Amino acid sequence: MSQAASQAIKLRVVVLISGSGSNLQALIDGVDSGDLPIEIAAVISNRPEVMGLTRASKAGIPTLVLDHKNFASREAFDIELMRTIDAYTPGLVVLAGFMRILTPAFTEHYLGRMLNIHPSLLPKFQGLHTHQRAIDAGETHHGVSVHFVTAELDGGPVIVQARVPVLPTDDAGLLAKRVQKQEHVIYPLAVKWFAEGKLKMTNGKTELNGELLAENGYQIEANDI
Repeated sequence: MSQAASQAIKLRVVVLISGSGSNLQALIDGVDSGDLPIEIAAVISNRPEVMGLTRASKAGIPTLVLDHKNFASREAFDIELMRTIDAYTPGLVVLAGFMRILTPAFTEHYLGRMLNIHPSLLPKFQGLHTHQRAIDAGETHHGVSVHFVTAELDGGPVIVQARVPVLPTDDAGLLAKRVQKQEHVIYPLAVKWFAEGKLKMTNGKTELNGELLAENGYQIEANDI
């Protein structure tokens, strides 16, 4: 296959960020290594001057800032964000630390083609401060989930989870670092599955390689990675 033909079949992806972009970097690294058959068409941030924009620029990826503070309502912001994303004709939208609650109209528009990563073993600990909450709850294991995005916050069907043990010596910071290490493994994996046509959302459930997954998705122990 020619290089032009190989590039032509790559999935176009738009990545949304709000901060440092460490998961964005994991995707960029996957593209650079040849492991991820995608083209990151653009990186869009709702906050100016964040590290994730610098990461994208260094990789030669177009960047845009759409500051939510400049919009009168959540709905107005989401409408403009949709218009901006769609100009790049992506096959997949990836939320990589995008700290916005999205409107139902937005999530419906990208239903089945938008992924998010959340630092807990969903459905446990939806929302914020997940690492401290896991410690406070006496959990023996914690982790991270990649899921399809629906109108329910952190509630879409789970694709893959990586589990890490909660150690007696853990505080929220130490636990967060171990979880983040797994984020950088399973997010590119889920994006790769989608790009290869192995992953889709079917009737509100995750389908991988033609089989419906259980509620917790594909399970990976940290020791397996």
